[in-house]
Amino acid sequence: MKTILNVIWLVLCGFWMFLGYLLAGVLLCITIIGIPFGLAAFRIGVYALWPFGYTVVERRDAGAPSCVGNVLWLVLAGWWLALGHIVTGVVLCVTIIGIPLGIANFKLIPVSLMPLGKEIVPSDQPFATR
Repeated sequence: MKTILNVIWLVLCGFWMFLGYLLAGVLLCITIIGIPFGLAAFRIGVYALWPFGYTVVERRDAGAPSCVGNVLWLVLAGWWLALGHIVTGVVLCVTIIGIPLGIANFKLIPVSLMPLGKEIVPSDQPFATR
């Protein structure tokens, strides 16, 4: 079932959200200071491309630098990417078939706003250690 949802997601909004994250990542990687933010954008972009079957968990080793980085991320790219998820989520919720995809889009908003200090893992092992 998750493969079917991922294919429908990819066609309707996943590819476009991936391109948004890719653009944000490239723009953020232009400067040396923005490279960690660009890498986070690439990581979340892959998650936004194929989200079903994966989940986001908090990293226990993330500390104060990730909190400060999240504030910078929110200002630089997070707000615009979250707005893209809101718009595509609302558009997807217009149809009955698109409601699960719209809900998945809304679930991506917190990670698009504050990605640092989070890890994307398969859904069947959210508490597995590395």
